[in-house]
Amino acid sequence: MPVYVWEGTTFRGEKKKGEIEAQDERAVRVMLKRQRIVPKKIKQKPKDLFENVSFLQPKVTTKDIVLFTRQLSTMIDAGLPLIQALEAQATQQENKTFRNMIADIKNEVAAGSTLADALKKYPKHFDNLYVNMVAAGEVGGILDEVFSRLANYMEKAERLKRKVKGALTYPAIVLAISGLVLAVILIFVIPVFQKMFAEFGHALPTPTQIVINISNFMKSYIFVMIGGAMVGIFLFKKYYATDNGKRVVDRLILKSPVFGAMLKKVAVAKFTRTLGTLITSGVPIIEALNIAAGTSGNKIVEEAIQKVRLSIAEGRTIAQPLLESGVFPPMVVHMISVGETTGALDQMLNKIADYYDEEVDTAVDALTSMIEPFMIVFLGGTIGSIIISMYLPIFKMASVVGS
Repeated sequence: MPVYVWEGTTFRGEKKKGEIEAQDERAVRVMLKRQRIVPKKIKQKPKDLFENVSFLQPKVTTKDIVLFTRQLSTMIDAGLPLIQALEAQATQQENKTFRNMIADIKNEVAAGSTLADALKKYPKHFDNLYVNMVAAGEVGGILDEVFSRLANYMEKAERLKRKVKGALTYPAIVLAISGLVLAVILIFVIPVFQKMFAEFGHALPTPTQIVINISNFMKSYIFVMIGGAMVGIFLFKKYYATDNGKRVVDRLILKSPVFGAMLKKVAVAKFTRTLGTLITSGVPIIEALNIAAGTSGNKIVEEAIQKVRLSIAEGRTIAQPLLESGVFPPMVVHMISVGETTGALDQMLNKIADYYDEEVDTAVDALTSMIEPFMIVFLGGTIGSIIISMYLPIFKMASVVGS
């Protein structure tokens, strides 16, 4: 459908403008009238030549989804019908891709589809957790509350993701810069010294000779090393894409001495937050556990949660399979057991999630504090050793000349 650009005023005299996707200008006037806006100017927006080229279109971010969810919650809570709320969202949306998506969802709902079914058309942006919570909200008549919970959940999940990403990005950047600096020194700087040493006509000290040998090796095989690294990354991705590969790698990650403890806390926080939010919103426990397993991000944690789901289906408790998995700390299992016994499982899960969010904060700060001096010592020590090894022949020649 064509897009129309409009300008108008409200009944209070406030100037408004925006864009609406509609069949014709008459339909635009009807839509604006519903929003109590008097149109002053309406014209069709020129077509974008690249509108069918997906990678050139603006991306829909998590921030867009969170804002959309939060505003829908407010509109529905204020008594605005769902279709009008979606229409208002599409009208004020600046992101063209997201605006078209919301307009399509609104049309699906207007045609008689449920909102959950309409959202299923866009699984990349609205995952199983989102769709199932919306479905539960529609059935229970608490869609505004569900959207509010979803917005809170997504904000906290995104905050957790940023923390972990920041903790992992810092050492990766430092290592990459270190590797680049060392490569430049070995490939471009050391050969200059090598030519100078060749004129001395004396045997070089062992450290100097080792550095020169490494430099020669890198100059000769640099493209082979780069190609090998690319092939290695490709093969690793292929292996990690398999169930067994993901299981092996994820187990090693959880057992790693530096990042393992932190990532285990992240897994606990994510699982408890997801399950608590789903149960609070009225999603059945079996379905909630299945969704929580799919969003865990770790094969070992996912399999542990799936065992819990099977246990529940057989009439057992949640706590025992969690304890047997070895992934979840005894304290977490005990708190979940108390929540099951008292009938306040959702509240207990959210309390655990809040606690482990703080634990992740502490772990990230501790990791950063530990890695920073290690990286500085590593980089300084490596470059310093190379520099000293290069100056050893010069010191040796100076002592010979001095004597």
